[in-house]
Amino acid sequence: MSTQENPGASMPVRIAIAVVAAAALLLLGGAGGLLIATPSHDSEPAPSAVDIGFAQDMSTHHQQAVTMATLAREHAADVAVRQLAFDIETNQRDQIGRMQGWLNLWGEPTGSTSPMRWMGSGGHEHGMEQHSMHGAATGSGAATMPGMADTAELDRLRGLDGPAFDAYFLQLMLRHHEGGAPMARYGAEHAGLEPVRGLAANMLGSQGTESELMRGMLADRGVAPLPAN
Repeated sequence: MSTQENPGASMPVRIAIAVVAAAALLLLGGAGGLLIATPSHDSEPAPSAVDIGFAQDMSTHHQQAVTMATLAREHAADVAVRQLAFDIETNQRDQIGRMQGWLNLWGEPTGSTSPMRWMGSGGHEHGMEQHSMHGAATGSGAATMPGMADTAELDRLRGLDGPAFDAYFLQLMLRHHEGGAPMARYGAEHAGLEPVRGLAANMLGSQGTESELMRGMLADRGVAPLPAN
């Protein structure tokens, strides 16, 4: 005599099997999507000299901004200056991480021995020569990039407090932002990789907005911006 299946007893088993099968299909589909979305290493475009130089030099430029912003976040008297410093520190730390990550993936050093050479020829060499002379004259020990503070300026900032600190920080950071703008603009226009162009364009926009804010904050204090260096 044959034994009939009990449909009620086997239903939970069939549901469990169906759920497991569906989950397996989703996992396989997700993995397939990742394989489709992620190009192989061989198919990825190689970074150009602009991509590499931008990531190296802007990391260095950003690092000084982070140093000054950290000081301001801890010592500024005005809460608006502390908030601005927090925003600058947070954003530029994140951008440094992205650029350093790219350089590691590309197998490139994280620092450059020839600042701004990636920005092309023409009048650039003359400009870089002037910045090298500025670095030697101020005792910084190395060629500087536009907008960067020298050792004496950073030491002066560390020695200030109260409203005097706030005003000098805004002067140094405004000059720093505006000095880095040509690098960001060149990267946005000439970098070979789309993520690098996108990051450079983002820097140009966000720092332009911050520069306008700092100009207004200096004007409210009756303090003039520093001349470009």
